[in-house]
Amino acid sequence: MTDGQDTSRGDARDAARDDARDGALPHRSVQIEARVHTVVERNLRSRGWSPRVFPHTGYAGTTWARVLGRVLLVPPGGPRQAREDRRGWRRFVTTSAGGIPVTIRLGTETHVVTSGHDGYLDVLLPAELEPGWATALLSVGDAEPVAASLRVVGPATRLGMVSDVDDTVIQTMLPRPLVAFRNAFLVRENARRTVSGMAELYREIGEAHPDVFVVYLSTGAWNTAPALTSFLTRHDYPPGPLLLTDWGPTPQGWFRSGQDHKRAQLARLFAELPDLQWLLVGDDGQHDPTLYAEAATAHPDKVLGIAIRELSTTEHVVVHGTPVAPTGTEDGIRTPVSAPDGFGLRAGLRARGLLPG
Repeated sequence: MTDGQDTSRGDARDAARDDARDGALPHRSVQIEARVHTVVERNLRSRGWSPRVFPHTGYAGTTWARVLGRVLLVPPGGPRQAREDRRGWRRFVTTSAGGIPVTIRLGTETHVVTSGHDGYLDVLLPAELEPGWATALLSVGDAEPVAASLRVVGPATRLGMVSDVDDTVIQTMLPRPLVAFRNAFLVRENARRTVSGMAELYREIGEAHPDVFVVYLSTGAWNTAPALTSFLTRHDYPPGPLLLTDWGPTPQGWFRSGQDHKRAQLARLFAELPDLQWLLVGDDGQHDPTLYAEAATAHPDKVLGIAIRELSTTEHVVVHGTPVAPTGTEDGIRTPVSAPDGFGLRAGLRARGLLPG
């Protein structure tokens, strides 16, 4: 039995303690969050609530695995799994459980790790796995284990695809505050619409590259992971891990940086899977063109191509307040394929030789 390497998105409470030792005070948001969480957790535990682990899809090589999940407090007799089609706001009314020992079984190996800030699990563990799909079994205390799927990238895999989610595969117009609030907190996932042609594009990429490793990289909150997985499955998108973020505060401020999250995850994927080349798919409503251009400039041998879904003039007015999209970085290495929908992107990728004609 071994302890895993915790590679989580960061424990704000640990950071606060580190700042205190260094003589610096953490941002007030972290102090407030910690106090509120302590009071709520104590109250719920006094009512018999207990920790339970909820798995997310992870990924792996043949000798290691990145296991993802979250530990939450649930009432006596509470659900074994997170409900996937709850109305949006209910997905955000959760109580996390940090500092909880979690047993992870990977093949013949057993590891014990500890849930981090807000109950998150994001650990890199040694493992002996066969390419394809594998399962990690996660458990807390004497509870029955739950299964976390792992996409195991083998030596024969050569193509990876990173896909944004909001306004790339799901029509959300996320930067618009009122629409974002409605989509995140009020609308059921089965009421959302897919972006035209994107599922067809991804299926064709999968047919041309049957072993493609697909990752969905978003600035959305981890609370929405089960619902997003349900949406992707319902619309026949290829399966793959979601790499989301925590909407909570940081030691530096009230909100986390979505750009930093995407930049860090791209760099990590490039480093952990050095034999892959990547197709990066996003939209021009936020920062994808600039971030992807940065990645291509820093790692020209890693980025095979960039595909950008163009928002309509109306969408740009809604998102940016102007009818013109922000100018992306021209890196001279990978000129993006751009089109308003998946059908246009498919034609552009064919013209570049990135898909069979």
